[in-house]
Amino acid sequence: MGSRARLLREYKEIQRDEDVDPSIQISCDDTAHIKVLKRDIPWEAYMTAKLISGTGLQLLRRYDHRPENVQAALLDENGAAYMRVFIGILRDITKEETVEYVLALVDEMMLANPQRARLFHDKSFANEDVYQPFLSLLSKRNWFIQERSCKILTLVISARSKAGEGFNGVNGMVSNGKSPVALDDVLRGLVDWLCNQLKRPSHPTRGIPTAVSSLATLLREPYVRALFVQADGVHLIVPLISPASSQQYIQLLYEATLCMWLLSFFEAAVDAIASTRILPRLLDVLKTTTKEKVVRVTVLTIKNLISKGVLASQMVELGLPKIVQSLKLQAWSDEDLTEALASLEESLKGSVKKLSSFDKYKQEVLSGNLDWTSMHKDPGFWSENILKFEDNNFQVLRILLTILDTSKEPKTLSIACYDIAHFIQNHPSGRGIVLDLKGKDRVMSLMNHENQDVRKEALICAQKLLLSAKYISYLQP
Repeated sequence: MGSRARLLREYKEIQRDEDVDPSIQISCDDTAHIKVLKRDIPWEAYMTAKLISGTGLQLLRRYDHRPENVQAALLDENGAAYMRVFIGILRDITKEETVEYVLALVDEMMLANPQRARLFHDKSFANEDVYQPFLSLLSKRNWFIQERSCKILTLVISARSKAGEGFNGVNGMVSNGKSPVALDDVLRGLVDWLCNQLKRPSHPTRGIPTAVSSLATLLREPYVRALFVQADGVHLIVPLISPASSQQYIQLLYEATLCMWLLSFFEAAVDAIASTRILPRLLDVLKTTTKEKVVRVTVLTIKNLISKGVLASQMVELGLPKIVQSLKLQAWSDEDLTEALASLEESLKGSVKKLSSFDKYKQEVLSGNLDWTSMHKDPGFWSENILKFEDNNFQVLRILLTILDTSKEPKTLSIACYDIAHFIQNHPSGRGIVLDLKGKDRVMSLMNHENQDVRKEALICAQKLLLSAKYISYLQP
């Protein structure tokens, strides 16, 4: 199975993952859930008030407080009719105890079989709005109602394509062969609510995980990605991507990174991602996390960003090639992960080659401030570009030697000595050229520098200056 197909399957099953912490996943073991389901709801009184029909009452009497196998049989027999009753109650009845109860019933029903979300897309609902009741409940100041409504609405929207429907165009129209139903307002309202949860969660521990879990499913839709980027959602996800220790936060990290992977297929989102500080976070995750599914989705996210020409140079400069090499040495059981690592390594080779251009190196030297970017320690850079040092009467080499006299920055001095040593080693006449430019005294004056790294690089450079060419190769670069 391909990496993309693997992830698509995973986020379809995300609510049933065995690694989901009980504080994140809503299940029948949830204390509040069980307590709500023990309630006795006065259905007859609602029929008398004409809030439910006689047929609805009969269906509820057959279903309410019955064993799971009996309820499953009833749903298999007449599932669309039950969905109609549940939607009607959520639309017409405002008593919170009853609303909580019906939401718990629907949640439990879908937990047992997520495929039942398709019942909301039965042909009998062609001219009805099955989304609005759940969207409206998100504004209630009741976390139980908010959380269940979010979860159910996400599953119902996700089930749309499975039921033979689909998005048409940028206006987010759903078509099932009959009159189109606009989903713009529903999706916009849901995305706004999810972003608000990421900013100011309604629940201190469940608000953010609930929102991220929902987004990990909804962001499959290009239209939802567009809405999320417009709401500046990318910047809300980035802080959630950091090394995690507990199982609860590992699942949150996985889903947050999965959101980034989904967003990396959308051009506007890629631009937003590039403007954040996400890359160091992704690399920290790779360096510290051993959970295979987290490593896999992180690797695939990075690979996708490289393929779109984003952050490649920064990835190389931050040491991603070495991280990938280290990961490849580990015994992963996931073939998709090993394939992704091999593919990422190949992509990075191209990025290193592009990054190690002499023009970029020249600009760095001309700035007078040197840093340990990848080109300095890349043997390929020196072998491919050594003759370019001859340009403009050895201009770059002359500047490196001038830096030895003028710079007060230990790192810059260390790198200048390092580069001069590599010039001596790689250029056919390198030793003689540096001696002719009066480089010997400048290098040796730094052998007594107060900084240990400067002394070390100056010593190596001086050795290469004093030894004949046939002995230079024995020295460590």
